[in-house]
Amino acid sequence: MSDDPISFKAMCARFDVTPRTLRYYEYIELLQPMREGRARFYTAREVARMTLIMRGRRFGFSLEELRQWLEMYDKQGTVPQFETFVDMADRQLVALKRQREELDATIADLHTLRDETARLAADARTRDTVKTAKNG
Repeated sequence: MSDDPISFKAMCARFDVTPRTLRYYEYIELLQPMREGRARFYTAREVARMTLIMRGRRFGFSLEELRQWLEMYDKQGTVPQFETFVDMADRQLVALKRQREELDATIADLHTLRDETARLAADARTRDTVKTAKNG
């Protein structure tokens, strides 16, 4: 990536986010763009932070967790930030595995209910066909 700052519009397009989202991330201090009048420009640092934010959101981390984690780099350096990420990832992996188990159980329940309902519909259709044939 070039070291040239990118515009607000380019940042939105690059990360497929709305202007409102980008302004909100600035408001909660996840991003700190350069300003020229009302225009905002994002450096390579801000693009890297946004990449981490988007990845963190995909993994299910809260914006506050991400804000604190990103802030850690400036205040404590790389090693504490890496160690904190490992802890965060371990917690999130447990939560995601639990969600997957719950989702698997829900899918199994829905399959069972769907199959039972299909069988009831077939039985009802057969009864209706027999009833129609007797009355016809």
